[in-house]
Amino acid sequence: MFRRRPQTVALVALAWGLGCGGSRSDFIGGRAQDVCDAQWPVCSRVAGCILGEESYTAGRFPGQGRIIVQLAEPSTVRLRFYLEDVVAAGQETVVTFHEEGCRDRIRQVVSGRTAVESVERQGEFSREADLTGVGDHMVEFESDLQARYVMKVEVEPLRNR
Repeated sequence: MFRRRPQTVALVALAWGLGCGGSRSDFIGGRAQDVCDAQWPVCSRVAGCILGEESYTAGRFPGQGRIIVQLAEPSTVRLRFYLEDVVAAGQETVVTFHEEGCRDRIRQVVSGRTAVESVERQGEFSREADLTGVGDHMVEFESDLQARYVMKVEVEPLRNR
């Protein structure tokens, strides 16, 4: 029969209670921060940065942002938000994924409560879309949440599904 030592059980419980995993640094990983204050032309507009698998950005809601994601092949693009210091859920959060050249778009609207509940359950809020074009894709996001955020992008080629 396996017998646990009380000290081991206490240490595991303490580590679990302190939140091993799910921290801001775990979310960021080895990525570098991009302050997203550049002027990249895309779709007759301007985006603040080009985000990929090696970078992230941070900011504050309420607010909005516009980034570029570059695709070499049709892929699922996922925006992941880690929220901190949430004061209010707001009414809605909108993420709009554009095909290259803005020839088409996928607009996703989520209530503020749904976004905050997702963060409470999963440690983050995310939205994704399958984009079929190759090249620069504009992604816009806007929320009236009251919180600080860290955002990163993940790209998974559709052929990997």
